[in-house]
Amino acid sequence: MIQIIGIIEILIFYIAYFLKLSNQKSRGIKTNQLGEGNKLIRTIIIEKLLRIFSTVITIVMMISAITNTFLFESLIIRGLGLMIFGLGTCIFITAMITMQDNWRAGIPDQDKTTMVTSGIYKISRNPAFLGFDLTYIGVSITFGNVVLIIMAVLAVTLMHLQILEEEEFLEETFGSQYSNYKKRVGRYFIFI
Repeated sequence: MIQIIGIIEILIFYIAYFLKLSNQKSRGIKTNQLGEGNKLIRTIIIEKLLRIFSTVITIVMMISAITNTFLFESLIIRGLGLMIFGLGTCIFITAMITMQDNWRAGIPDQDKTTMVTSGIYKISRNPAFLGFDLTYIGVSITFGNVVLIIMAVLAVTLMHLQILEEEEFLEETFGSQYSNYKKRVGRYFIFI
């Protein structure tokens, strides 16, 4: 049962992601801009690595769920992993919906976007990243194997580095509006 629920959760997460990409593409919006455009070399490296690890971890997650690998035999612990994963998926989808057409993967090179501070962005400056992080942590608890755990740690680390890059971009783009928002709302959750 855990295996089936896990596979369904993975599908929901990535179907939501690709529907958002497709929806924005149909309106001429290039959502995935990871590693593209006129950016600092450091930013391009982080974004390209993030793109690679995000793709590879998706494959590793599906293989782990299909083969039903796990480090923890306890159904309670594995069930907790599913709940963390489900929470991550809900946060991620809510973040995408709240951002509307302002959502991008990667720092936009030329797009003009609006700063979003409403909805879930009142309690987290980076709920989409938080959703990804919780997803990777939850899947690692549920279907943990050495490869998946290493991939999750690397992906979460790269996402944090991406957040730091985006914060610089947002401060340059939105100035005091972003600085004030940053003082009120935590990077991940309220004051964290």
